[in-house]
Amino acid sequence: MVDEAEFVSLETEGVVISASSTLIEEDGPRRLWGYYLCVENQSGEKIRLVGKDWNITDDHGNHYFDNSSGFKGEIPELEPGEFFEFSSEAPLESDNAVFYGSCKIAKGSHIKEVKVPTFSMATGKSGVSIN
Repeated sequence: MVDEAEFVSLETEGVVISASSTLIEEDGPRRLWGYYLCVENQSGEKIRLVGKDWNITDDHGNHYFDNSSGFKGEIPELEPGEFFEFSSEAPLESDNAVFYGSCKIAKGSHIKEVKVPTFSMATGKSGVSIN
């Protein structure tokens, strides 16, 4: 979906989240963005991905969010060394936006928010740059 050089990654307590975006389609003012996340369990114990709290803010000040349980109906369990890939789409009416938020990860009965690396969705058509 994207060139590996376009990925941003962030590690928190042995959980590495890598992310990237790509412009899928432009139709007038509408942009269809695809985004990809990979959650890698590099810790020494099993984790469960129980939910997310993701936000997209565009350069017009519009704010979109997803703070739901699971990932498309799944609650993945990852043993040490395993990973989970997730992709979705975001229709926007802006040339620039920023994606940020966290994943809710359970280790045993403890749930922790693990930050997703912030990344931009930018066509380069506007003078505004969001990083």
